Amino acid sequence: MASRLLQPDDRGIACPLGRFWIDPWKPVPLAVVTHGHSDHARPGMGRYIAAEPGVPVLRKRLGAGAEITGVPYGEVVRLADVEVSFHPAGHCLGSAQVRVESGGEVAVAAGDYKRAADPTCAPFEVVRCDTFVTEATFALPIYRWYPAAVIAGEILDWWDANRESGRVSVLSAYALGKAQRLLAELARALDRRREERRRVFTHGALEPMIGCYRDAGVDMLDTWRIHETSRARGRSNPFAGQLVLATPSAVGSPWMKRFGPAKSVETAFASGWMRVRGVRRRRGYDRGFVISDHADWPGLVRTCIETGASHVLCTHGNSGTLARYLRERGVGASPIETAYETEEAE
Repeated sequence: MASRLLQPDDRGIACPLGRFWIDPWKPVPLAVVTHGHSDHARPGMGRYIAAEPGVPVLRKRLGAGAEITGVPYGEVVRLADVEVSFHPAGHCLGSAQVRVESGGEVAVAAGDYKRAADPTCAPFEVVRCDTFVTEATFALPIYRWYPAAVIAGEILDWWDANRESGRVSVLSAYALGKAQRLLAELARALDRRREERRRVFTHGALEPMIGCYRDAGVDMLDTWRIHETSRARGRSNPFAGQLVLATPSAVGSPWMKRFGPAKSVETAFASGWMRVRGVRRRRGYDRGFVISDHADWPGLVRTCIETGASHVLCTHGNSGTLARYLRERGVGASPIETAYETEEAE
């Protein structure tokens, strides 16, 4: 069951009264966008409206020619017959929930979100509503996250062990959100240990979004691009003992040959999917670090309850599982079909 405010169709989550679509996957005249990941912010729309902090990210994604209007968090704008405002989703820089109100009824489309603290973006804000559209990426009880500080400490320990043995540490992370969060959490971890901050080598595909975060004032470790090997001279392998942050698609590709023979390189993947050991083995990583920019199972359930929504629409991921559990808790809930991915497509 959809509300009169938000009605999923074959182009996105439609708001007929507002004459717009939220995160559409087919061309529409007006797109209201929750955040800059490629499955939510697609090219080809007539106009875009998004939370103001996310506009630089969207310009990187969509190009300079895209017509994008930024709206500060919490500010209300009128679109046709509805009032719309953006509220922090805690997923990545500029990510937002979209609140829609008309005739005393409120619906909220959360996009992707997380409840855990993150130094790189505004924290999630619970928005009371009648209808709540939630993601369900990690909507299984097995998915429960440890604090990011714990995971950052594990990554530092892994890096230190590889430094001592002269191995290269190649850490795989998604280009928007995860890579920047890791750089920020590692900076904090080194500060807590009262150690001097280190630089990290990065795959070139990560640098545009890292630049967006730096421009926004996010405190992260400094980085070198891979081609700046002169920065690490002094050993036969200039990357020995260094941490390299890479995209998932780069690991296992010919790009890895620059770091030397396989025995001198250790690979790891930072993702919520690493909660399941079989996933790490299938993807061929030496280590897995469990850290996600999506809500875990307790976070999803908690959020759906705290919104006070009488009906919850669950999308992408384990939507059926979450909807069934919420119904058992007395909340009206149903899965809906969308074209969003369970993690950002590379």
